[in-house]
Amino acid sequence: MKTLHHDATAGAPAPAHAEARPHAVVIGSGFGGLGAAIRLARRGYRVTVLEKLDAPGGRAYVHRQDGFTFDAGPTIITAPWFLEDLWRLCGRTMAEDVTLVPMAPFYRLRFADGSHFDYHGEPEKMHAEIARVAPGDLAGYKRFSEYADLCYRLGFEERGPVAFPKLSNMLAAAPKLLRMQGWRTIHGVVAQHMKSDKLRQVMSFHPLLIGGDPFAVTSVYSLINALERRFGVHWALGGTGELVKGLVGLLRSKGGTLRLNAEVARIDTVITVGRPRATGVTLASGETLAADIVVSNADSAWTYKYLVDPAHRRHWTDARIARGKYSMSLFVWYFGLNRRYDEVPHHMIMLGPRYRELLRDIFRRHHLAEDFSLYLHRPTATDASMAPPGCDTFYVLSPVPHLDSGTDWATMAETYRRRIAAELDRTVLPGFERHIVSQRVTTPLDFRDRLLSYKGAAFGLEPLMTQSAWFRPHNISEDIDRLFFVGASTHPGAGVPGVLMSAQALQTVVPGAAALARH
Repeated sequence: MKTLHHDATAGAPAPAHAEARPHAVVIGSGFGGLGAAIRLARRGYRVTVLEKLDAPGGRAYVHRQDGFTFDAGPTIITAPWFLEDLWRLCGRTMAEDVTLVPMAPFYRLRFADGSHFDYHGEPEKMHAEIARVAPGDLAGYKRFSEYADLCYRLGFEERGPVAFPKLSNMLAAAPKLLRMQGWRTIHGVVAQHMKSDKLRQVMSFHPLLIGGDPFAVTSVYSLINALERRFGVHWALGGTGELVKGLVGLLRSKGGTLRLNAEVARIDTVITVGRPRATGVTLASGETLAADIVVSNADSAWTYKYLVDPAHRRHWTDARIARGKYSMSLFVWYFGLNRRYDEVPHHMIMLGPRYRELLRDIFRRHHLAEDFSLYLHRPTATDASMAPPGCDTFYVLSPVPHLDSGTDWATMAETYRRRIAAELDRTVLPGFERHIVSQRVTTPLDFRDRLLSYKGAAFGLEPLMTQSAWFRPHNISEDIDRLFFVGASTHPGAGVPGVLMSAQALQTVVPGAAALARH
């Protein structure tokens, strides 16, 4: 089995004139941070990526224990060309380092009554599933697909990779937003086209993949439906960590450096022409690193609140940060079994008995409910390398409120795990607990304390209309010159395509190294 190992300070040998190049410090080695670092290195910057953890990846960290490989974060790859483009920029092809396998079906959605819906990419199979579950909604599904295609073209292709640093950028996008009926919620648009409650759940759950409530986020996110239909859902053989490993290799091939166990305690600034300007960072160890630009792939709220002096934050004040509406958090239980459950597919979404009310508990009431919906991930359905021979690797994920719920996760974690175990035993994994040979859990406390996410929110600000595009934290800081942002909590938002697009959007607001060196 391949292992993921990175020396804390190793990097490709730098040319003798490297010190003359402008220095970019990138805080965090998630997909957004690594994508930004590679693009900056290619544009002539000397790049240092600083990672708090002992391995790269951020939310895409990999836990390896007892012969099992547990991907901590994203398990679904869509829009693979965003990754392929980074390899191309470095004169390579992604296939040299990573093998992507298409999923069929994309997901199985299991309803509380035990029935299910297999979500496919092929139109014929999708139409057959709709005809089986709710034949009267087939025409409505086709109309919804046309609407999703419109949102994909206007909201994803044309606006996603472009930064929104000025209000004029938002005003320029307004006509397209009107065409997409962006003021409506995704569930509202789905309900307009389909009558079946089951299909309404099937076609509206996607915003949960990026931290959004289907009853609150803009209908523009129906573009995910079109994105998946056009380009598929993929799995990286060996797990998401193989993509991270490949991206680190690209960074080093361009002379970039990755430092692990290097937590940033402060973004250093000076005042020039009446405005603060980022000049580097100070690490938790006390070490300082000078930089010409600083790019934060960390949570934007955490970055502003804890890494930037409040005296320099006229826009992102503590009060403004506190007023934001933040995404849900996650409870994740990883477990390895000494047997296989081959009837369980790679991706299964287990919908609970309540849909709207459960989401209201999570997002609006910040209440940890007795019931839950679950995402069950079994990568060994596709990739035997994720477990020892004859074994299965799983994780089960439950969306839960962020830390405003007041839940004492230090004591509640085991109780909640047992509730989930009882449901899995009752439904799709009978008798599985006696086969557990390795396990671990992640709670909202880990998102706060380990991943440094404000309120333990797993995806930053919730992707509401009033917290998207120009209204979302900008890719170029509103408060600090030469401070920039990539990742889930800036524009365009969460999800692997979103954070990789943020690295693309960064290029539209960061000057090239040669231009910066002249100033």
